[in-house]
Amino acid sequence: MRNHCLKWGIHFDLAGKRDRVEELEKTMEEPGFWDNPDKSTAVVQECKKLKDTIERYEALCTDREDMLTLIELGEEEEDQSLAAEIEESFQEFESKFEDLRIETLLSDEYDKENAILTLHAGAGGTESCDWASMLTRMYRRWAEKKGFEVEVLDFLDGDEAGYKSMTLQINGLNAYGYLKSEHGVHRLVRISPFNAAGKRQTSFVSCDVMPDIKEDLDIEVNDDDIRIDTYRSSGAGGQHINKTSSAIRITHFPTGIVVQCQNERSQHMNKDKAMQMLKAKLYMLKKQEQLDKANGIRGEVMDNGFGSQIRSYVMQPYTMVKDHRTNAEVGNVQAVMDGNIDPFINAYLAWQSKQE
Repeated sequence: MRNHCLKWGIHFDLAGKRDRVEELEKTMEEPGFWDNPDKSTAVVQECKKLKDTIERYEALCTDREDMLTLIELGEEEEDQSLAAEIEESFQEFESKFEDLRIETLLSDEYDKENAILTLHAGAGGTESCDWASMLTRMYRRWAEKKGFEVEVLDFLDGDEAGYKSMTLQINGLNAYGYLKSEHGVHRLVRISPFNAAGKRQTSFVSCDVMPDIKEDLDIEVNDDDIRIDTYRSSGAGGQHINKTSSAIRITHFPTGIVVQCQNERSQHMNKDKAMQMLKAKLYMLKKQEQLDKANGIRGEVMDNGFGSQIRSYVMQPYTMVKDHRTNAEVGNVQAVMDGNIDPFINAYLAWQSKQE
């Protein structure tokens, strides 16, 4: 019993996590710690997450001991009625253990950072704009379940419904580590509510995910290589937003990368955020090229249409969501659209670890 728990502790680097908690708690006691809200919040979140992991590990050891005690009791008393209880306990234990194991796979350089997720409606017109709106809701619901915060950095409404594009910043420890699995094209098959004939229609939305890198990256951006456009913010925010062109769009000519931000309170702040996003994208692109990985940090670059999807969401003639990289499947489409995407995230992280 103790030997198994000891092995688990080594696998999960329990000693390292306890040392890190002690280090963070000392940092939190330093004078002026709360003077920098962003830094102090990040430290508190990391400390809380580590303590939670340690508590879950210790609870797993207790659960395993309880299961073995039940098994011994059932064998001694030859009580078959305990079999169902033991089976239920084992399934619950196995699920908790797998969740904890998956978290150990989040070890890449920027996995712990916040995530910036951008959706672009593709082939399918109004249907794809509506699909972008559905995916926006899905990621919001997932973030809520995780206790993460969501900010809308930029969006562009569709002509009739939904969004042509949507950029969300999802704030929480390991947000990027989890959501990097979502990079790629998402395909929807359903009977379109915008088709009077009631025919099935296929639509596509591309999803780009990058870490919110706050550090000053050693990336040089030449003024001649970019164009900065200002435009009026799309969202609600009072008369001030409607009267001023405070939103910022930066186009990087050499790579074709375009970043936009309209969330901040001033044009200057939007420009700083957009430039931060551009540098982060360029850094990740450079790193991907250096590693020469087709499925690197930003994932594969794909066309936003047929034959390029990483995941299909089928609502008619049957219901199923399938990831084409890992073959993970979920039959309850509505549960997935309500934010239950962890089965796909976990399968991707396990699959990715085998590719490396």
